[in-house]
Amino acid sequence: MFTKFLTGKTAVVTGSNSGIGLGIAIELAKAGADLVLNSFTDNDDDHALAEKLASDHGVEARYIQADMSKGDECRALIEKAGRCDILVNNAGIQHVAPIEDFPVEKWDAIIAINLSSAFHTTAIALPKMREAGWGRVINVASAHGLTASPFKSAYVAAKHGIIGLTKVTALETATDPITCNAICPGYVLTPIVEKQIPDQMKTHDMSREDVIAKVMLQRQPSGQFATVEQMGGTAVYLCSAAADQVTGTSISVDGGWTAL
Repeated sequence: MFTKFLTGKTAVVTGSNSGIGLGIAIELAKAGADLVLNSFTDNDDDHALAEKLASDHGVEARYIQADMSKGDECRALIEKAGRCDILVNNAGIQHVAPIEDFPVEKWDAIIAINLSSAFHTTAIALPKMREAGWGRVINVASAHGLTASPFKSAYVAAKHGIIGLTKVTALETATDPITCNAICPGYVLTPIVEKQIPDQMKTHDMSREDVIAKVMLQRQPSGQFATVEQMGGTAVYLCSAAADQVTGTSISVDGGWTAL
């Protein structure tokens, strides 16, 4: 779809050793971007993954460990990256419970990782983008940044916050060659979601097909999972010249979820 138009650019993708973050990183690498991968772990597999992406796509790729629940580590990630032309704030966690039973430590962790981390990384990245004369901030929000579900108070609050942060960042960079947008996925078939299916089959005494259709994708009118490749393709589009005037907006990739 795109040529290697991002050659010479460096993309920092938080929470990118699996799932949506990895999918976005791969598509950016296909478009020529050098990569900085990130997660909270720091093992041989993480660094091997970066080496594989570099080899597969002819780009430079590094892995830098950072705990995105800690503001100083978020900021250090961007400093260690050196260059940050494209910042993808993807790191996130989830917990489900009624408000009155929601563990305080889970609330604090979700707000820190899903929302505050994006503030910290963006604060360090923007001066680098201004100095380079070009930049893209892409925040991975969610359909839950635009609507709500019960028992997900922290996640919904954080993702709504990400949408607000996206708009403010776009306004503050409106006269710069920098854009900031949010991608709002619905249900995406990631390895984590795939692992949930057998448990849901047991819980609901349903077949795999019924669990997917009646439980997981109940609110996704297309009846299909979105894919990590689609998330990556959307991110690549937002980095293209076609999106130079696309800023401060939220792009839903949710099979019609938020159209209901």
